[in-house]
Amino acid sequence: MNNSMQIMIVDDEMIVRESLYHWLAKEGHSVATAASGPEALERLKEIPFDLLFIDIKMPGMNGLELLEQVKKAYPETIVIIITAYGSIESAVQAMKTGASEYLLKPFKPEYLSLVMEKVEQQCRLESEFRYVKGRLEKMTRFENIIGQATCMEAIFDMIPEIAQSDASILLTGETGTGKELVAKAIHAKSRRADCPFIALNCGALPDPLLEGELFGHQKGAFTGAVQNRKGYLEIVSGGTLFLDEVGEISPKMQVDLLRVLEAKTFTRIGSSQGVAADFRLITATHKDLTQAIALGDFREDFFYRINVIHLKIPPLRSRKEDIALLVEHFLAKFSQETAKKVDHVSDDALAILCAYNWPGNVRELQNAIERAVVLCKGRSLGRCDFAFLQAHADSMSSPRSLRKMEKHHIEKMLAECRWNVSRAAQAMQINRSTLYKKMRRHGISRNH
Repeated sequence: MNNSMQIMIVDDEMIVRESLYHWLAKEGHSVATAASGPEALERLKEIPFDLLFIDIKMPGMNGLELLEQVKKAYPETIVIIITAYGSIESAVQAMKTGASEYLLKPFKPEYLSLVMEKVEQQCRLESEFRYVKGRLEKMTRFENIIGQATCMEAIFDMIPEIAQSDASILLTGETGTGKELVAKAIHAKSRRADCPFIALNCGALPDPLLEGELFGHQKGAFTGAVQNRKGYLEIVSGGTLFLDEVGEISPKMQVDLLRVLEAKTFTRIGSSQGVAADFRLITATHKDLTQAIALGDFREDFFYRINVIHLKIPPLRSRKEDIALLVEHFLAKFSQETAKKVDHVSDDALAILCAYNWPGNVRELQNAIERAVVLCKGRSLGRCDFAFLQAHADSMSSPRSLRKMEKHHIEKMLAECRWNVSRAAQAMQINRSTLYKKMRRHGISRNH
């Protein structure tokens, strides 16, 4: 064969192991041996063998039992059964179980050569299959977005259409659903693709810093402004500006951005000279902006200006048919990054991943696969590698007392209303005095 293979010989007879070992090693292959089924399974956890020679008759775990376990855990591993003349029926049964060929004892070198030629042909066909499979996988990806669920196909169809205009786009969806990936895909399909794509997380910056990042400043505009500095509105010229967590920006900043969008100009901090604004705006939020408008935290005029086109990104629990695809993608990614040969996820493990609700969506799935790969001791991820997800799910679903639930809800509503008690009371449909009583009862204060 042109390429060397990782081969393991599993036979309880030392003479068989040694003769096969020397012949295959002479042909340039990397060869290991095991005297029993359990020993072979332990080695398989450490090394991704391409080919196994397995003797049918072995004490303890016989060859057929070992074959069944190998094919279940490592379906791509090629298996050749070693059998005596009197056990041809067992060899046929092995072929039905998943063996590729059988080798008769006592075997001659020319017959072994013929068997290996068949293996080479099988490897070539499987390589072609993987190529075709890779091509098909690319059909389930759109500008680095992975999915084949109907709801994702609808988004894939929309992206090229909405990319052609300069209308502002609002992306909504839970945290971790991939809103920035969608924004990048829209930019990549637009006429602005050759110009910058700049992403800014509005929730991570207080107003003064956000203003400076966006508008830039003139030398001497404030203490420490020792030179002119361009803001992102100027740097992004001709490209796409992506503002993530737009629901977090203050009403004042909303007014400033609305002015830029309508006038197509802006001024640096400390300057009176206008600068032309030429960019496509894409915003994203996990918040309900219509509720924020009702509470007075978000300007209605700014909302309509950024919401010319609305695209809702579905949560992972609504596209669970994509989980296997995403798992395969992240497994390949982190196996390469960690230089660990982790190339398989068991059916039990995949069942856990598909049953989990993924409150953190694709980002949480990515983190889960990375954690499992880093901590994995073998080449396959099993049920135990994702036990932490079950523990998290149990803690999330554990019942709370009515008193604790009420306290948690009040704190949540006050935080959303920026501790404006009147607004929070209105949102909870109770009067302000009732809310104050409940706050005193639960010991809730802004600095508690």
